[in-house]
Amino acid sequence: VQLQASGGGLVQAGGSLRLSCEVSGRSFSSYVMGWFRQAPGKEREFVAVISRGVGTTYYTDSVKGRFTISRDNAKNTVYLQMNSLKPEDTAVYYCAADQKYSISYTYTIKGPSGMDYWGKGTQVTVSS
Repeated sequence: VQLQASGGGLVQAGGSLRLSCEVSGRSFSSYVMGWFRQAPGKEREFVAVISRGVGTTYYTDSVKGRFTISRDNAKNTVYLQMNSLKPEDTAVYYCAADQKYSISYTYTIKGPSGMDYWGKGTQVTVSS
């Protein structure tokens, strides 16, 4: 499984960006997909996850109501729509995939350690 994230950039506070992550390989629909981020000097943290099947979603509190994770199984792609961006959202954003846990809420607890497959990050910078 290979993941390729794109869509990062520089945006002013209050602006929007949409990140995309294309996944190569078979059985994309069988993977739980997640977005994580890492700010300078900080650990990588959970942002959002979307389950297999019906696409149940979970978010870290700081992005609820502003970010939306979605997936298009026909295109093997997961998205992160980011609205009302804040300077504290500045980070390298990573997409990740995993199949281990049947309950996707588990990934909100496990964080980055719960994911087996990672793409290279894409930089998001929000200016004030």
